[in-house]
Amino acid sequence: MRHHDLVVIGTGSGNSIVDERFADRDVALIEHGVFGGTCLNVGCIPTKMYVYPADVAEHIRHASRYGIDATLDKVRWTDIRDRVFGRIDPISAGGREYRAGERSPNVTVYEGHGRFTGPKELSVDGGEPFTADQIVIAAGGRPTVPDVIADSGVPFHTSDTIMRIDDVPEHLVIVGSGYIAAEFAHVFSAFGAKVSIIGRSGTMLRGQDETVSERFTAIASERWDTHLTRKITGVTGTPGAIRVTLDDGTVLDADVLLVAAGRTPNGDRLDLGEAGVPTHDDGRVVVDEFQRTPVEGIWALGDVSSPYQLKHVANHESKVVQHNLLHPDTLRATDHRFVPSAVFTDPQIASVGLTEAQCRDQDLDYAVKIQEYGDVAYGWAMEDTTGFCKILAERGTGRLLGAHVMGPQASIVVQPLIQAMSFGLNATDMARGQYWIHPALPEVVENALLGLEL
Repeated sequence: MRHHDLVVIGTGSGNSIVDERFADRDVALIEHGVFGGTCLNVGCIPTKMYVYPADVAEHIRHASRYGIDATLDKVRWTDIRDRVFGRIDPISAGGREYRAGERSPNVTVYEGHGRFTGPKELSVDGGEPFTADQIVIAAGGRPTVPDVIADSGVPFHTSDTIMRIDDVPEHLVIVGSGYIAAEFAHVFSAFGAKVSIIGRSGTMLRGQDETVSERFTAIASERWDTHLTRKITGVTGTPGAIRVTLDDGTVLDADVLLVAAGRTPNGDRLDLGEAGVPTHDDGRVVVDEFQRTPVEGIWALGDVSSPYQLKHVANHESKVVQHNLLHPDTLRATDHRFVPSAVFTDPQIASVGLTEAQCRDQDLDYAVKIQEYGDVAYGWAMEDTTGFCKILAERGTGRLLGAHVMGPQASIVVQPLIQAMSFGLNATDMARGQYWIHPALPEVVENALLGLEL
């Protein structure tokens, strides 16, 4: 039976563990799809490469508010698509060639689906098993598909496939009301599709702070055909002619159906029980603060184990695992204290820390301030009517508890607050201890900080 020093399952963030410091180790990589993982191939990067031209299209449509008359003449979907994947596909192919070719002589690549066949023992596609001293589970996740759709036999897309279609749909029905649904609704509506959204929740982005969720839902309801607090009772049709029936009797006829109902960790496809590796009720692999599973020598990181399905978290966890593999006597813990996230829809959304509901649930004595984009000079310049910055801080100490931004460049605007929270800077010191460029957009953060009644 072949033996390796280290086996990594998945070539997303797990792949970056293996650098020149592992040159003296016999390493194996297992990949059942394309190299690079979710972010590169079907997630963060390609979606944002679609979002940016969608933003440009919306700017053109609304240019008249600035005294500029402009029209959007045509969206060349295939040119947009080919620009995206003309960049991404060669990177994925290059990553595979680097690992499988002569430039990584100590790395063995197993292409296929890996499963545990015993303690520290694996097999790929039922082939000859092999063992390892250390195993890193970095197998990611996959789109969740409700049974009513999966069992219908009707063709549908997920985030894995929707970006490679040949034409912009005339009518796109999206199942889901979270961040994936919000981003694709923005993209396809900006490119000319009618978009209908079906959500079980009463609001979109219900995991966000209540002010964000409520305000975004109002905006979404004006821009898209939203059906919230609804369940799907039937799905029928053929490619290009799909009918979705809801529990209130509504019938939606569309040419494309997109399922964006969340993601599922891939741990259930690895036969983890054969290795004694436990999972949480939601399917995530159980790990401690050092990313160790309860089984000695088996680690996990990223979407397969983390409650944060975010590339920057997976990258952080990958660095932690790398350090701990190289320095077993000085283990490093992951830092999940202040994990930021962003939703690249329209308007853009970003957040870090606690929501107001979480502050209430923890019985914190907190102050809250909502500062509108339109009340600072750059917000005037943009004629913005929906953007805001909401900050939560502890009374007495000024400790920053949470920050939530909705509006243009929210993912950039929130960054100083992430830094302040990470390094322990309180609200008062952050507001008064530095210059804020006038009339730049971050003044919305400054004014929110100054407006807190601490």
